[in-house]
Amino acid sequence: MEKFFKLKQYGTNVRTEVIAGLTTFFTMAYIIFVNPSILQLAGTADNPFNPQGIFVATIISAVVGTLVMGLFANVPYALAPGMGLNAFFTFTVCGTMGFTWQQALAMVFICGVVNIIITVTGLRKIIIRSLPSVLQKAIGGGIGLFIAYIGIKDSGLLKFTADPGTYLFLGKTPADATVITNSSAVPALVNFSSPSVQLALLGIILILVLMILRVKAAILIGITSITALTFIEIACGVNPGVFGFHAKNAQEFFSSANISLSGIGTSIGAVKYTAFKMDFAGLFADGGKLLLAITAMIAFILTDIFDALGTFIGTGRRAGIFDAEDEKLMLEGKGVKSRLDKALFADLSATIVGAFFGTSNTTTYVESSAGIAAGGRTGLSSVVTSIMFLVCLIFAPVIGIIPSVATAPALVVVGILMMSSIGEIDWKDLSVASVAFLTIALMPFAYSITTGIAFGFISYVIIAIVKKETKGIHPVIYLFTGLFILNFVLLAIRNL
Repeated sequence: MEKFFKLKQYGTNVRTEVIAGLTTFFTMAYIIFVNPSILQLAGTADNPFNPQGIFVATIISAVVGTLVMGLFANVPYALAPGMGLNAFFTFTVCGTMGFTWQQALAMVFICGVVNIIITVTGLRKIIIRSLPSVLQKAIGGGIGLFIAYIGIKDSGLLKFTADPGTYLFLGKTPADATVITNSSAVPALVNFSSPSVQLALLGIILILVLMILRVKAAILIGITSITALTFIEIACGVNPGVFGFHAKNAQEFFSSANISLSGIGTSIGAVKYTAFKMDFAGLFADGGKLLLAITAMIAFILTDIFDALGTFIGTGRRAGIFDAEDEKLMLEGKGVKSRLDKALFADLSATIVGAFFGTSNTTTYVESSAGIAAGGRTGLSSVVTSIMFLVCLIFAPVIGIIPSVATAPALVVVGILMMSSIGEIDWKDLSVASVAFLTIALMPFAYSITTGIAFGFISYVIIAIVKKETKGIHPVIYLFTGLFILNFVLLAIRNL
């Protein structure tokens, strides 16, 4: 194990890697329950998208992608179907554009193949080499702020108020629908009367204190401690409301949560309803919808490229996972040899696997930064994470009892750790500050890493043109700036 993962070379050990793998898993395990709840809405009464099949596909794609990441790339990142991508798949591609979920899966597969070609041919390598310094630093800080925002939101610390008539429901009934509103929605801090919010605040404080005291398993201790306190509150008759249902005591909790042996392992065979259902013929059968299909695939391709790239740059360099030697090998070597090259390849292979089994684009999870903060430096932690996902195929009801208020505080703390890169930005130079701010701010505001990067690219090029300082800009920056603009234009035309 030492020889394969090179633990000593990367300054880690088996215990630290196991803790890191468990930490990453617990911070992103929610996806195995959330992804089916979103994607099933892409189906119709006469063409249902089976949620149990999606559940299995979600786990299979996470297991395969994370294993490839760990065993092939030897880096501590985990993969699963991406949040935001699944919403785009459901509400835009299948909802607004009118494609079937089988046709949308065909798009996902095509995008995975295209992105693998982009990686193998070295285009991603060129992108990394051509990124200006301000974007590299801003991406790290932006991801930190994005992670912290996810943690604050999942902790229940925010509430949103929207004006009457500015929202709509996407679902069968308001009770189970996704709510979409406009910019009238205003966030505000909740009061602290809710036990679940109190637990989240306690979790943030606990993890921060343990990390300041240099306790290596600080994040995992925080997650398990808050989970235990949640169960204690329920057993005492206190309802923290963190599981989406009410329970007056422990017996009622386990009954409501469906924690029983009868629910274990019953959904594995359901993958037959979603696996190998890609409809390539139907996707291109209607020439009138070809532009819509291209629009969707451009959005998928750009997100796949820059979500993973942003995550690796924002977290890997700071932690030393992609060190100077690895970066030199990546930039000067041929083929897929460096850890970063291999990580990018692993990220894309999972998307193809997910499309085969029936789920939207799979991507490297920014929550992996929680495991990295816990000390993860090699693929061993990814292997541990993948094993935990595999266990979920059988024990999903048990895994589901880890509440978000236990994992969300870890993301807030990780966000704090990642913000250091913005201190290296020259904020006194308005040209630099504008690019950095738009990159950083748009990630949490638009809830998308790729959107932040897109605004960074576009603003960087515009400012360079205005200042007549375009000589040093690599052609690939112009290429992707044009693609980002084209994507925004096509999306706007589609909604006219």
